[in-house]
Amino acid sequence: MKFNKKGIILALTIFILLVGVVGCSSKTVSETDKNIIKIGTSGGYHPYTFKNDKGELDGFEIDVWNEIGSRIGYEVEYVTSEFSGLFGMIDIKKIDTIANQITITEQRKEKYIFPTPYVYSGAQLIVQKGNEDVKSLEDLKGKKVGVSLGSNYEQIIKEFDINNEIEVVTYEDFLGSLQDVALGRIDAVLNDKLAAMTNVQKSGLDIQLGGEPISKIENAFPFVNNEQNKELVEKVSKAVEDMRNDGTLEKISKKWFEIDITKE
Repeated sequence: MKFNKKGIILALTIFILLVGVVGCSSKTVSETDKNIIKIGTSGGYHPYTFKNDKGELDGFEIDVWNEIGSRIGYEVEYVTSEFSGLFGMIDIKKIDTIANQITITEQRKEKYIFPTPYVYSGAQLIVQKGNEDVKSLEDLKGKKVGVSLGSNYEQIIKEFDINNEIEVVTYEDFLGSLQDVALGRIDAVLNDKLAAMTNVQKSGLDIQLGGEPISKIENAFPFVNNEQNKELVEKVSKAVEDMRNDGTLEKISKKWFEIDITKE
């Protein structure tokens, strides 16, 4: 069978077009058009973020971000890591933000941008049951206090303890710090008020709150401060405000805490 030059060119052109069509048709709309946001979380900070009895990631933070993702049209992917490594993961773009009760601080605002706060709480001391001697930062002088490594609670202690009179013990695992204070290995833990209240009630450990909250805190999701993230932060802010106004945030809060932690 003989083919002239024009016939060969035509056949090759048709072949190339067919390959292109087949190649394009193998990609679905969801694969090409979906938006994905990666959320970093420790998965070890009950009841905010933890693994449930089924081994699934669960908690207040997870419920909040599942709802935000739905409202802004993003598929949410969770990436778990030790808390102390989460900010590093943002910086190298392995994750987009952190859902782990991140407090807004002046130091963090120099590097990150935050949408509107979604939680209002306080920094709270937790002590061994029966300990009435530790109720303030002043009471920690000459004692050991546990904090989450890299947390704003560690920074609170350092800013107060200008004469290095307090021994700070850092933990990757919040429950580990509570177990140590219950056993008397350390004198107190400084952490989130709501997490403290929940674990006093439900952990079964011999612990109690130590005095009133040390300070008020506002929590939000940090994003690297760049032009690309500014539009996304605006979307997240609107979603959070809408969730607050229509009662969704309150509903999620009361599911985990029996009180509303999402309003000032």
